Amino acid sequence: MNEQEQQQDAANEEILANTAADDAQTTEPIVEEISVEDKLRHELSSFKDQYLRLVAEFDNFRKRTAKEKEDARLLANKDIMQSLIAVLDDSERANKTFETATDMAAVKEGVNLILTKLNAILTAKGLKPMDTPIGADFDADLHEGITEIPAPTEALKGKVVDVIEKGYYLNDKLVRHAKVVVGN
Repeated sequence: MNEQEQQQDAANEEILANTAADDAQTTEPIVEEISVEDKLRHELSSFKDQYLRLVAEFDNFRKRTAKEKEDARLLANKDIMQSLIAVLDDSERANKTFETATDMAAVKEGVNLILTKLNAILTAKGLKPMDTPIGADFDADLHEGITEIPAPTEALKGKVVDVIEKGYYLNDKLVRHAKVVVGN
């Protein structure tokens, strides 16, 4: 081989080496990108699975909580109803007594005992009557004005003249407005 052929072979080998190096560099990133892509797909699949499980778990929690609330609502009055059954029994006995009673003082005393028992039970459960004295200022937050009448005196204008029905609080929260007559 002459010197020119040797140079030509060396140049060809250099070109082949550069081409092989370029191919190697080009191939590796593609393999790397595919592995990164596969990794991201796997991660996405994992997150989707976690998301679906979380959604299902939350839905079960929501349903369970709704059922517990409904059960609590249905049984909320159980305690007071059990207490009032005794008053109902006493009232039924008093009603039977009205048919055959000759001593009205004893019947009146029995009815007063039933009323006292009912008040004691309701007070124990947190019911408290509203104190609305005659002459108190009319307060729309506490009172329901049934009607207005001419005030018997100037001092009773815009004030409570009569209480038709008492108002009540349950555990310091207003549950029924007092129905009152207001002087004008």
